[in-house]
Amino acid sequence: MLKEGIVLGDRYEVISRIGSGGMADVYKARDHKLSRLVAVKVMKAEFREDTSFVAKFQKEAQAAARLSHPNVVNVFDVGEDRGLYYIVMELVEGITLKNYITKKGKLSVKEATSIAIQVSLGLQAAHNQGIIHRDVKPQNIIISTDGKVKLSDFGIAKATNSNTITANVMGSVHYSSPEQVRGGVSDARSDIYSLGITMYEMVTGRVPFDGDTTVSIAIKHLQEEIVPPTRYTPDLPHALEQIILKCTQKNQNRRYQNVGELIEDLKRSLLDPQGDFVTMTPISADGQTVRVSDGELKEIRNGISGKNSQRSSGEDRIRRYSEEPEEDPDDAKGSKLEKGLTIGGFIIGAVIIVILIFVLGNMFGIFRTNRHSSSSESTASASSAVEEDTVEVPDFTGMTVEEATAAANKRGIGVRRKSTESSDQYDEGQVISQDPVKGTKVQKATTVYLTVSSGKAAVTVPSGLVGSSQSDAESALTGAGLVPSVELKSDSDVAVGNVISVDPEEGTEVESGATVKLYVSKGGDTVSVPDLRGYDEDTAKSSLSNLGLKYEVTTGSSGSYGEGEVIKMNPAPGKRVAAGTTVTLTVNGGDSDDTDNSDNTGTTGTASGKYVCKKTFAEPSDYNGGSVKMELIQDGKTTVIYDGDNPWANGDYSKPIESSSGSTGTIYIYENGVRKWQYSNVEFEAE
Repeated sequence: MLKEGIVLGDRYEVISRIGSGGMADVYKARDHKLSRLVAVKVMKAEFREDTSFVAKFQKEAQAAARLSHPNVVNVFDVGEDRGLYYIVMELVEGITLKNYITKKGKLSVKEATSIAIQVSLGLQAAHNQGIIHRDVKPQNIIISTDGKVKLSDFGIAKATNSNTITANVMGSVHYSSPEQVRGGVSDARSDIYSLGITMYEMVTGRVPFDGDTTVSIAIKHLQEEIVPPTRYTPDLPHALEQIILKCTQKNQNRRYQNVGELIEDLKRSLLDPQGDFVTMTPISADGQTVRVSDGELKEIRNGISGKNSQRSSGEDRIRRYSEEPEEDPDDAKGSKLEKGLTIGGFIIGAVIIVILIFVLGNMFGIFRTNRHSSSSESTASASSAVEEDTVEVPDFTGMTVEEATAAANKRGIGVRRKSTESSDQYDEGQVISQDPVKGTKVQKATTVYLTVSSGKAAVTVPSGLVGSSQSDAESALTGAGLVPSVELKSDSDVAVGNVISVDPEEGTEVESGATVKLYVSKGGDTVSVPDLRGYDEDTAKSSLSNLGLKYEVTTGSSGSYGEGEVIKMNPAPGKRVAAGTTVTLTVNGGDSDDTDNSDNTGTTGTASGKYVCKKTFAEPSDYNGGSVKMELIQDGKTTVIYDGDNPWANGDYSKPIESSSGSTGTIYIYENGVRKWQYSNVEFEAE
């Protein structure tokens, strides 16, 4: 373990250890070059001696470093210092999805779908660059404190081999695809399978395959059919269940062929939860459940369990799986030829059997027309009778129980309230979901079970809002499903831009989507005296009046100012005074050799009385191209400095911002009327 204060690569200063895994220790560190906090993974000593592993590890980490995406824990740097091999990664404050599921039991449909979409977007970016993750699981998915979902440890799985597998494979094998378990070739569809298992766990609170040993779990991935998630979550929407089942098909060709297809269906499921739009590829002869021979079982046991004696502590986010061997081309050709001959033999045999049946049937009168017609009429009569006793289940979602009862009775079926749950989509008393789903053919007198909305879920107003910055408080409320509303108030005890109080108070339970008012400080009731030297008397008086200050005028003379212009002020410019304070303006009465332009404090003033901020504003990473308004709050006064279309269309926004005050200010930036960014303590310099 590294000691605090050690610097790696003359750049990364270790602050503390934040985790440990089977292959690496993870440290919180400060990047002195870019002045930011990072996470540094340092390889353990037992793996440093394997030069081939180290080379492959560095190569894959460097490949991952090229990947940059909001839903990926980005790799910043890879290096070696005094025999220590390390990877520098983005430091994400938050909780792993595994811990989040453990804490909540299981997630709501909307929450699980949102997380799955964000993970899919990260995978899509990686797959587009030819990077396969190979170890997608809840332990490697982090939910940051601002609600962003990030997938960690890209590109490291391929660096491991059978000699680097540790005890944490027990955790990974729950999410491994059948081809990974067999030691076959992994591709993007392997990641989709693992994501499907993760989605299954999110909505049910359990993994589909479990056991006492890694081998028993691996065999289940190969041989056992997955239990539909509605067995454990009966009210799970039909569309999401079909998406999960398609992701977890044992045959790679029956899964989604790329993450883009998966993202499209996940988004559609939010709009049409009970829709039947997920298409399944028909099962072929090579898509049946795989039976594992004794020899293959021995290979799986040796490949997965051979190194379980090594134990790791903490959450191990370094990859555990071996690089899969490529399929032998000669073996593949032989297998295809053998299969072709077998299928051809079956076809020829089937043709011969059909011909024999036809000949013998004609000889014995089996296919006479009158008997065929009689049989057809009998079958049609029976089918008609069955059809008369069946009805199609209508769509009850959005109806009240009374409305659903009336609609069901018209079709000769009944309904019964099965359960209630909160819903943001349906009002209290409306049907959220039903079993059987709409369009199902059922016998008359069948009962359809309904899940009914109890109204919007109760949400607790987050704690820690008071005293935080406005932007942080707004993010916390938005992340909790609440709508922030801001009102500026004077408060000399709270810094400008920080929250004074909240209404309703922190800890109060409110409906999801409720509005919470934030009272934000705009500073005390004191006013900063503006620098009005060089301004004419009338303009100076007007400026003081607008700030709530009084004035009196005396006459002086100075050759540095024009006649009628202010040459001195008392109190001095920049000094904070109470509202209503009288400011004495000394106005130039004529030419003089007096060149004194002091500010009454011994410092030199400016003839123009103007201050400028030359700060450059780069385009924010989460800017969506909407209309932009920039506001400057300074000395209790709000000034609009920009209002229009994209200010970053031609690069960084660097237009100087003028002010009549030398004090610092706060700049807020809005997009489409919503405040999104804040810059505090912006300094202004004399022009």
